[in-house]
Order: sequence, then C-alpha cells, then structure tokens
Amino acid sequence: MTEALVSKVWSFCNVLKDDGVSYGDYLEQLTYLLFLKMADEYSKPPYNRKLGIPKEYNWETIVSKRGAELETHYVTLLREFGQKSGMLGKIFFKSQNKISDPAKLYRLVQMIDQESWVKLGTDVKGDIYEGLLEKNAEDTKSGAGQYFTPRALIRAIVECMRPEPEKTIADPACGTGGFFLAVYDFITNKDNYQLNKDQLQFLKYKTFKGWEIVQSTARLCLMNLFLHNIGDLDNLPPVERADSLIADNGLRFDYVLTNPPFGKKSSMTFTNEEGEEEGEDLVYNRQDFWATTSNKQLNFVQHIHTMLKVDGKAAVVVPDNVLFEGGAGETVRKKLLETTDLHTILRLPTGIFYKPGVKANVIFFDNCPAGKNAQTKEVWIYDFRTNMHFTLKKDPLKFEDLKEFIECYHPANRHKRKETFSEKNPEGRWRKFNYDEIIIQDKTSLDIFWLKDKSLTDLDNLPDPDVLAREIIENIEAGLESFKGIIEKLGQK
Repeated sequence: MTEALVSKVWSFCNVLKDDGVSYGDYLEQLTYLLFLKMADEYSKPPYNRKLGIPKEYNWETIVSKRGAELETHYVTLLREFGQKSGMLGKIFFKSQNKISDPAKLYRLVQMIDQESWVKLGTDVKGDIYEGLLEKNAEDTKSGAGQYFTPRALIRAIVECMRPEPEKTIADPACGTGGFFLAVYDFITNKDNYQLNKDQLQFLKYKTFKGWEIVQSTARLCLMNLFLHNIGDLDNLPPVERADSLIADNGLRFDYVLTNPPFGKKSSMTFTNEEGEEEGEDLVYNRQDFWATTSNKQLNFVQHIHTMLKVDGKAAVVVPDNVLFEGGAGETVRKKLLETTDLHTILRLPTGIFYKPGVKANVIFFDNCPAGKNAQTKEVWIYDFRTNMHFTLKKDPLKFEDLKEFIECYHPANRHKRKETFSEKNPEGRWRKFNYDEIIIQDKTSLDIFWLKDKSLTDLDNLPDPDVLAREIIENIEAGLESFKGIIEKLGQK
C-alpha cells in the first residue's frame, strides 16, 4: 500500500514536470492541498479539532469544484489565507498557484481526496515527503537536499539527549522541522513520559522555537508542526522566517538541536550598477562572539552557545572544518572547551547527506556556569566513519545502525560510560581523550581518529567497485570544495 501511494504521488509529479512544474513547485502545491485535506480530516471524528479554517475555503469547497471555477477558487483561497494573521497567514504567505492547467489541478485534488492521510503512519508520509525532497535536490542542482538531515540520525540524537517535558527546545536553522517532530514523538511516547494536561499545553504552545531563512522551507516546517498539533492557527507561529545569526535576541533555551546548512561562507547577493549579481561575505560583528569570521559554521556554533541557558545542552551537526580549521576555528574550539563541557563527538560516515563528499560530525556540549578551570574534562569520540559505507538509495542509514553509539553514549547516566577501545581491542570505535591530550593537539584539533582504514590494507577484501568509485568521487568533490575555498580567499587579498 505504501509503495502504491508513493508511486501514485510520483507519477503525478512526472505529469506536471512535462508542463514545466519543477519538483520544488510540485512539493509546495502538494503540501498546500495536503494541509487543507488533513486539516479537514482532523476537524471530523474521532479528532474533532477546532482548527479555524474558514468554512468558505475548507476542503469540501475545493473538492466540489472543477475547471475554471476550481482554479479561480484555489487562487482566491491562497490569496485570502496569505493575508491572515497568525500561523495560517505565515503558512500561506505569498502563496501562488503554479499549476496552470485546471484539469491537472482537479486531478491532483481528486488524488489527494481519495486517501485518508491522517491515518497513514508517520513513516509513510515521511517516505513520500523525503522522496520529493530528494528529487527536488537532484532537480534544482542547488543542493537544497543538503539541509535535509537523515531521520535516523535525528532520532538517534534525540534518544541521546532525552529531552524532558516543560523544557524549551530551539533550532536556529530548523529546515522542515525534523528535530522538532522527533522531540515531539519522544516526549509524547508513553514509554518515556506520562504527560499531564499542563505538560501537554506546554508542549503545544511553549516548547519549540525555530528560525529558517528560506521562505518555502519555513512554510513546510509550519505545516509540519501544525499537522502534528504543535501551535494553532490563531497564535504566533513557533517558527520565524529570519537569519538567526544577525543578532542575539536574548532568548535562552534548555536544548538546542540543529543541523545548520553546509557551506562555509555567510554571504548576501546584490545587483551592482552594471546590473550584474555580486556576492559579499557577511561578517557578523557580535559582542557575544569569541571570533569574528565569515565562516557560517563557526558563527552558528558561537550563536548556539549564546542561545543556551546556563545549564542548557546542545547537539549540533558540523562539517569537519569546524574540528580542525585554524584561526577563528581554533579560538572557537578553545573557548568551547573552556566554557562548556564538550563531552561527545560522533564522527559521521559519508554517503548519508544529499551533498556528495560531505564529511560531518555531531558535537554534544553542555553549558556550564563560569569557572576558573576548563569545563571540559574529557571528550568521548565515536568513530562511525572509518570502514562504514552508506548510500542514499542502495544502503541508506537506518536507526538500528546507530544503536551501538546510543548505548555507548549512555543517555541514562553518561558518567558511567565505558570505552570499547583498548590495547586488546584496537578496533573499538568508542574512545575518550582527556583535556590535556586535546589541548596539545596542533590548533587544538578535535579531528581525532585511530582506526585503520581496511580498504587501504586488506587488498583481498576490497569493497565493491561501486563503493570504491563513490568514495573516489566523494574525495575528489571534497577536495574541489577545499580548492574553491582557497581560491575565494586568494581573490579577497
């Protein structure tokens, strides 16, 4: 049934593609209509939720029309909703109908109407949604999919953090809301907590706060949250469309969970006097930052530190350069080690993000009150990269693949951790390094590894040719990215 539904959604996408509707536009139109259909389902038994969708524009008014009448009604609906205040207005802000053929719009409406979407499992909806995002990333060649964090990784991070009820959770680059939904699922899981009425209200209205710079992505995030019963149409939405790095807004949170967009530079594009587009590096001059840099990743790490309460906790996906880069990078790492307990690093394998060649990690750190000595006493590193092979399609990352890391992390009490690495077991992926060992590393590098790459030594058991080919491509692409960075820096001098 899942596969049939996915292929149905897909086949229609291909029909529209022939009419010049991109995957991005299709995804947007699909989510507008799915939102209205699911809102309709939630307004009926057994849910009976009062959603505040105006009667003259509810799902039944859309299904009952066809041809030019349907197109006119749909265009009016999008315009009217876009002018509303609160969450509804934010979801439909500047929304437009991109399906110019009324017959195709009618077919899409009918296809959506045939299914009961609310009853579908989250995984089914996720599969459809992920497939569209992946196609969009391939289609636009813009790397849009790089913002999409694998669900298995998000879930594993949330399992390690174990967020508690009535605590606040922020994501300064929230994308489509993946971390928020995983936290929501964790907190509402009866095996984790039995929530009372006050805790449920807090979860709905006060737990989440996000920022997303891309309009269409922020829209998808708000729809996602609303359909999971987070926030409502009348109140201020939990997500702002804004560049969260511009200033410290003074808000402080118990948890920050995020995967800031890859790409080292912060920049803005403008048109010069000759009518040509030019880029300009953005340097954020903020008093609360330890280092002034145009490196977006380092700016996000500093910003996240500012966002935390005195005892707040963070988990952040960062590319390798954050762990070893000199200059501002070294300053930020030293300050992190001094002012927070940077207790865990998860080295991620390649092949799990849409952007090829990306080498990333998850850093976990807890904020601490100011003290004389460095707050980090030891850093535990789990090498999930060496000799690990994943691909997006043939062998995607699964939650089960991260079970050993979660066990090693020991969420119940991380002070009871035990290394799996030893002289007797040099293949152990879990190893700790004390502060003194790290501080003497060149540039205070946290890019530490010890496992032998078997593909370099075991010539009798080489990986499959496609795996080798993919790794070669990833290494070349990663090298090209580095060269681009060097050329940019040379151009600035």
